[in-house]
Amino acid sequence: MTTEIIVALITLVGTLVGTFSGIVVGTKLINYRIDQLEKKVDKHNQVIDRVYKLEQKDAVHDEEIKVANHRIADLEAHHKPIK
Repeated sequence: MTTEIIVALITLVGTLVGTFSGIVVGTKLINYRIDQLEKKVDKHNQVIDRVYKLEQKDAVHDEEIKVANHRIADLEAHHKPIK
């Protein structure tokens, strides 16, 4: 074999190894970033769930307050002052 062919083969192998390793490193980085984004989305979804539950409880408390105020108003309306 001539030296040009040997150099070309070595260059080809180097290029293939470099390209393959670049693809592997890029894939690992992309997977890492996707995992980080999934963690952030999970945290966000947990916050949304908690806020939704708090809003439900707030609505229940508001209704309880309305009922209590109505009962107080009824008691005050039917209350006869003692003289």
